[in-house]
Amino acid sequence: MTKPSTLGELKDSGWNGDSIRDELRRNVIARLTTGAQIFEGLVGFDDTVVPQVVNALLAGHDILLLGLRGQAKTRLARQLVTLLDPEMPVIAGSEINDHPYQPISHHAVTAVAEHGDATPIEWIPRRDRYGEKLATPDVTVADLIGDIDPIKAATQRLHYAHQGAIHFGIIPRTNRGIFVINELPDLQPRIQVALFNILQERDIQIRGFNVRLPMDMVLVFTANPEDYTNRGSIITPLKDRIQSQILTHYPATLEQGMAITRQESRIQRSGMSVDVPHLIFQVVEATAMIARTSEYVDQSSGVSARLTIATMENVVSNAERRAWRTGATTAVPRISDVGRAISGITGKVELVFEGEQEGPTNIARALVGKAVRSVLNLYLPDPNSRRNRSKSQVPTDDPYAAIVRWFEQGNVVTISDASDDDDFYNTLATVPMLEQLAVKGFGNAVEDRRHRATVMEFILDALHQHSKIAKDDGSTGTTYKDLVGSIFNPGGFDDDDAA
Repeated sequence: MTKPSTLGELKDSGWNGDSIRDELRRNVIARLTTGAQIFEGLVGFDDTVVPQVVNALLAGHDILLLGLRGQAKTRLARQLVTLLDPEMPVIAGSEINDHPYQPISHHAVTAVAEHGDATPIEWIPRRDRYGEKLATPDVTVADLIGDIDPIKAATQRLHYAHQGAIHFGIIPRTNRGIFVINELPDLQPRIQVALFNILQERDIQIRGFNVRLPMDMVLVFTANPEDYTNRGSIITPLKDRIQSQILTHYPATLEQGMAITRQESRIQRSGMSVDVPHLIFQVVEATAMIARTSEYVDQSSGVSARLTIATMENVVSNAERRAWRTGATTAVPRISDVGRAISGITGKVELVFEGEQEGPTNIARALVGKAVRSVLNLYLPDPNSRRNRSKSQVPTDDPYAAIVRWFEQGNVVTISDASDDDDFYNTLATVPMLEQLAVKGFGNAVEDRRHRATVMEFILDALHQHSKIAKDDGSTGTTYKDLVGSIFNPGGFDDDDAA
C-alpha cells in the first residue's frame, strides 16, 4: 500500500496522529497483551528495572535512570526507540518533525497555509526520532534548545523575534521523539534550568523573545550517584520535574553476570575456533562480584560490567595467541590466561588509598585469586575446612591430601604459556589424583580433555590460593611447588587482603 504523500491523502487514510506518550503507551500495551518481550538484551532487569520503566511509560512520565557505571543505563534508554511506530509522517522539510495536523514551526505553518491539503508529507523511521547528548561542562543552551541565527536573520531580512530566524537546538529537532541526556549532573546548573519549561510546560523559549513552541517528546536522563558529591549535582527543581526516578543495579547472581559477558564479549574470532570452558566464565565474573565488595575498591564508583567483558576478551586473546603459535585449530583458555589478562581489570576499578598503596596490579591478582577460591567452593570442598571430629561420625578424608603430599616430596609442576594442549595436559597428569579429583568435582564439564586440563590447573591454583602449595608466576609460565620455603611473601601482600 502506497503511503500518503500529501496532507489531504494523510487525512483520507484515517491516520490519527497520537502524541509521543500515547504512542509509547499504545505499543507497550500491545507487547504486554501479546506477551512479547519489552526490551532485548537487558539481563537481570526483568523483575526489577523493566517493570518500573513500563510503569513510567504507561503513565507518560519522563525518566531518570540512576545507577553506577556499567549498569546498562544508556542501553536501556536506546531500547526505548523500539517502542515507537516504525514510521511517522511529518511536514516535508520540517526541522522539528512538525505534526501534519498541528504545525508549529514557521516553515510548517507557512507550508500548510500556502498549499493546504496539497502540503507535501514525508515519513521518517523510528531511528530518526531518537536524540542523545552527553552532558559536558561546555554544553550551552543554544546547543540544547536553540538560538537566534543572525546570519539567517540578515540574509532573509527578518526581525530577531521572527520564528524564521531561529536555529533550533538538538532537543527541538527531536520533537515527537525521545531525547536522552547522559550524565546529567555534569550539565552546568544554569543549563539545567533551561530544561524546566520542556519538562513542565512542554515548550521552549528562544532568547527571551515572546516565541514559545510546544514540544511533544519524552525526556530520559541518566546519572551516576557518585556525581552528586564528586563532580556535580542535579538541581532540586529539575529532579522535582522528572516524574520517575528508576534505580539500576549490577547482576544479582553469577549466572546473570556470565550471561551478560557471553552476550557482550567478542569471543568468537575470525580464522580461529574458540572454546571457552564454563569455569573460565565463572572465575572472570566472580572477580567482578568480589571487586564490588572489596575494601580496596572505591564502592561509590562501582565496578562496571565492562570489567568482565574486557577481561574475557583478553583471556580469549591470550589463548588465541598460543593457539596460533602451537598450530592448534581451537583456542581453549586456561586459568593462567586469566592471570595474563589483568589489563582488563586494572583500568576498570577505582582504588581507595589502601588499594593505591598496594598497587593496581597486586589488587587485580588478589581479586582473581579470591575468585578462584570462591568458584572452587561450587564444585569441591574447602581445602581449609576442618574435619568433622564428632565421635559419632567417621572423619572425612581430605580429597587434596595426595596432591599436597606429592608437592611436599619435592615435586614441581611448570606450565609454559607456550605449551600446546597435549603438553599442558600431560604435565598436569603427572600430579597424582589431580585428574580423578577434576572428574569427581566437575563431572560432564571435563569430558573434553582440554577442558579437563583447564580444571586440573584450576584446582592447583585454588590450592595455592588456600595456601596449600606455592606458586611462582613468570613472564612465560607458572610453577607450582611445595609451600615450605615460600610461606613468606616478599611483596608483603597476601591474596586474602583483597577480600
